[in-house]
Amino acid sequence: MLSLQASYDPLALPLQLCRRKITRAAVDATPLLGPSLSSLGSVKESVNVSECEAVRNTCDPLVLAKLFTILEALGDRVEMHKNIGEQRDNWNSLFLISVNMMLLAAAIVVGMATVSAASNDQALPLAFKVTSTVLYLAATMMLVVANVIQPSQLAEEQRNAARLFKQLRDQVCIKLSICTPSIMDVDEAMEKVLALDKAYPLPLIGKMLEKFPKKIEPAVWWSQQSRQWAEGLSLEGKRIGNGWSEKLEDGMRDIVEVLKRKDLADYLRLSKKALKMNKVLAISGPVLTMLAAFGSLMVGFPHRSWASVMGMVCGALACIVNTAGHGGQVGMVFEMYRNNAGFFKLMEENIESNLSERDAEKRENGDILRLKVALQLGRTVSELEDLGKSLPSDGKAIEEFASKLF
Repeated sequence: MLSLQASYDPLALPLQLCRRKITRAAVDATPLLGPSLSSLGSVKESVNVSECEAVRNTCDPLVLAKLFTILEALGDRVEMHKNIGEQRDNWNSLFLISVNMMLLAAAIVVGMATVSAASNDQALPLAFKVTSTVLYLAATMMLVVANVIQPSQLAEEQRNAARLFKQLRDQVCIKLSICTPSIMDVDEAMEKVLALDKAYPLPLIGKMLEKFPKKIEPAVWWSQQSRQWAEGLSLEGKRIGNGWSEKLEDGMRDIVEVLKRKDLADYLRLSKKALKMNKVLAISGPVLTMLAAFGSLMVGFPHRSWASVMGMVCGALACIVNTAGHGGQVGMVFEMYRNNAGFFKLMEENIESNLSERDAEKRENGDILRLKVALQLGRTVSELEDLGKSLPSDGKAIEEFASKLF
């Protein structure tokens, strides 16, 4: 039987990206059809092919080639950030295990040096003292390096970068599949790629993000000058309905207010707490290892009974601090909170950019924007409308968070 199927691959040849569905009768089925059906299929085929040929003339091959080049670069960046993220996560595990083993071994050796100091053999306690001191100094150096680069935070940065590059790649594919791309789409995609490269750099030396910033701000990974991808979308040559109303505008303003006063403020507050905890752990770890090294060096001297206690106790405390800092991945928690704040900041800017546009026809479609915001906040459309109504008008504190996802 005749099977008419409309399907295309958005990453296939430019001819298949022309927003037309090509329906073609199977050649093998032609003998089975009657004369009228066969002629009808031929007419339908010629009409659809001519339509696609006409639309193909409106698709600039150079623009398509540039977008395919950007797609290829995006796929490469996704794999690159994913692999580097796994590598830096391995760094965190290796630093954690190595430093803890060195600290525990040094503390045990300090105890052995204390016991052997009572014997007449002076060489054995000296060997134990030197061994424990060297282990503590090596652990101090490794702790300093790990605290400066924060491997768990580096891994979280790369995970976010891989996710955002994959999201951008999907946006370009959607643009290719439902619209006739233009040179403005190429420029916009390039801006977004470069903004992501700047937000999540790969090098550690010179371009690494500051791990202990003086001022905490939401993460920014988008271009400030970029236009909305959904602006001006068309379907079958007709513009999508605007979907805006005064009620929707008021509701969006209320959502922005809730995001500012509740969600964004709360994640910035949590970021400050995580950063403060990370600073304390990053400073106290090397200090404890240095005290333990000094105590192990003083073992065996007259009237220095406190030295062995300092060498063992400070070493054990340093092991606990290292486990809490890098095992608990406090740096990753700080980066996660900062990115969550950036997520709400992006939502806020997206809504405000639409509301600031006086000409409603130039805005993103209102119904689509409402659905997008509801999905990003983990709510239904009706719950989104109720959120705007629950905003207190007398300036009181807001009880409910806008987001139900995190």
